[in-house]
Amino acid sequence: MTIAIVTDSTASLSVADAHELGIHVVPVSVVIGAKVYTEGVDVTSEMIATALGSFTPVSTSRPSIETFEAVYRSLFTAGATDIISVHVSGKISGTIDSAKVAATRVAGAVHVIDSKQVGLATGYAAGRAARAAADGRPVDEVIAATLNEGKVSAVLAYVDSLEYLRRGGRIGTAAALIGSALSVKPILTLEDGEVTPLEKVRTSSRALSRLVALTLEKASEIEGEFDLGVQHLGALEPATSVAKRLAEALGRESVPIDEVGASLGAHLGPGMIGVTIAAR
Repeated sequence: MTIAIVTDSTASLSVADAHELGIHVVPVSVVIGAKVYTEGVDVTSEMIATALGSFTPVSTSRPSIETFEAVYRSLFTAGATDIISVHVSGKISGTIDSAKVAATRVAGAVHVIDSKQVGLATGYAAGRAARAAADGRPVDEVIAATLNEGKVSAVLAYVDSLEYLRRGGRIGTAAALIGSALSVKPILTLEDGEVTPLEKVRTSSRALSRLVALTLEKASEIEGEFDLGVQHLGALEPATSVAKRLAEALGRESVPIDEVGASLGAHLGPGMIGVTIAAR
């Protein structure tokens, strides 16, 4: 039995990591002004930050059904007996809908999984699927491990403004913070795949301190080892500070820091800093 793993580019997997794990990444399209780019190919997070800073319209487009179908067919042709396709929360993106329709068009077993997560947390779920498959575990166990990874992952994000989430229609129940509260520096998380507010903080420094504290609280609830990563958009200095504070508090040599992917950055906006933590 050969199980192939597919995810989308919002999963924040580097080319090297995806290659090492044998994960096939389907790219999301990013539109800047009137030009369409392909995430992971010809658009960078820096381009997104610059465009948003100059008030150039930025939007994203999920992969087409035909794109998923072509990927699935190629994997079956290459010898896959099953495909596990792991994607960003269906409450945030329609990507999983394209994957589900494509799955019905191919002659093979495609198991489409909603990670109910975003960013690195989706990447962790896809990685867990790839490692379980590489260990030779049967497909039902690989699916269970993938679903569990989504459940044991947590995403905490500080955003400098809710305006970008509002524009993209992805703010979920955090809509209560819109309007007069746009000046608030919110800390957000995901609950059952939907963006929700955790706290409202008046200053950036206070928000970053709370981001660290909340992450440490999550870490204290995990028995055993866990993965941890920091992402940002145009905020390397404060993101580095957050990563250093977490590393010191947890007794780690360092915590990885990466710029968030272009598609997520388009909705979170410049200045965002996110922390993802997941039990191994």
